[in-house]
Amino acid sequence: MALAAVAAFSSAPVAAQGEGERMLIIAHRGASGERPEHTLASYERAIDQGADYVEPDLVATSDGVLVARHENDISDTTDVSTRPEFEDRRRTKEIDGQLVTGWFVEDFTLAELRSLRAKERLPLIRAANARFDGLYQVPTFAEIVALVRAKEAETGRRIGIYPELKHPGFLLQEAGIDTVDLLVLALQEAGYTSASDPIFVQCFEIGPLKRLDRLTDVPLVQLVHFIGGPADEPALTYADMATPTGFAAIADYADAIGIDLRYIMREDGIDGAVIEDAKATGLAVHGWTLRKENVFLPPPFKSGGGEAATGDFEAIWNALAATGMDGVFTDDPRLAAAVQRGSQPAGGN
Repeated sequence: MALAAVAAFSSAPVAAQGEGERMLIIAHRGASGERPEHTLASYERAIDQGADYVEPDLVATSDGVLVARHENDISDTTDVSTRPEFEDRRRTKEIDGQLVTGWFVEDFTLAELRSLRAKERLPLIRAANARFDGLYQVPTFAEIVALVRAKEAETGRRIGIYPELKHPGFLLQEAGIDTVDLLVLALQEAGYTSASDPIFVQCFEIGPLKRLDRLTDVPLVQLVHFIGGPADEPALTYADMATPTGFAAIADYADAIGIDLRYIMREDGIDGAVIEDAKATGLAVHGWTLRKENVFLPPPFKSGGGEAATGDFEAIWNALAATGMDGVFTDDPRLAAAVQRGSQPAGGN
C-alpha cells in the first residue's frame, strides 16, 4: 500500500504538500501550548486556530476503549494521585525497557478513568495552562472523531486527524489489549478507510505499522526518535532508520516519516539534509515537535526573558519550511497559522 498511497493522497486537500507549498499544521496533542493536552478543549481550540490536523495519542482502558493520553502512565496529566480511592492502583511496570511507577490507563475501566480530571503536564513552563486544571475529562477516540466531524460541519472545511498508537507491543503482551485491532475497527466505524481520507496513523514501533499496512489503506507514518530504537526491534536504532537505506526500508510499509526535529534543528541553525534523503525514497516528511518557548528552541531562535518566554517562532517556522518539509507538529497552531497567513497571531491564553 505504502508507495501507491503517496500518489493517492498527494492531491487531497489536507495531504502531503509539494515543494513551495505551505507546511501542514499538525496540532500536537491539540493546542497544548494553551490548554492541557489531549482534552476536547485543546483539540477544539486547535481547530478554531486553523490546524490542518489534530493529533491524539492513543492508549486503552481495561475494558478496551481507546482514549487520548500522551502515555499510559497518567500520573502527570490527571489528578489521579490526589484520589484516595485509586491509591491501590499505583504500580511499577517495565515499559519498553524503562521502569515506570505511576497509575496506568490499562488498569482503569472507562467509567473509572472518566471520574478523573486532566491537568497541565508542564506547569512550570506553562503556568497559564494550569488555570484549566480540573475542568476536563480524558476523551475517547470516538469523542475526538465526533468533535472533528462537528467542526467540519460548522466550518465547512476538511479537518484531519493524526492518531498515534502508544506502546502497542507492551499493551498487547502485558495487558492483552490489541490496540491495532481496536484502531482498525474504530477507523472503519468512523469511515476512515482510504488513502485519500484526511488521516495519518503513526507509531514508533515497526510491527504495528506493518500490520496496519495489511489491514487498512489509510496513510501510515513511521516515527523516528533522535535516540534509542523501536521497542519491537531491539537490534535497530532510530539513527540507522534515519539514513537513505533506512528510509527505503520504511517506504515498503509507510507513507511518511514523523522525524524528531533534533535531526534538523541544530545548535547553530537548520540542516535539512535528512529531509532530502527521506523524500528521495518517496516518503513525506513531518517534523516533531515545534514549541514556542525558549527552553525548546535552538540558540539562534531564542529570545530574552527566560526559559518560559516565547522565542522567534516565525523565524524557525520559516526556516523549517525552507527545507521542503511537508508538515510540522506544533503545540502552538495559533502561531503557525499566523505565520502561514503572514499576519499577527490572535490573542493567546
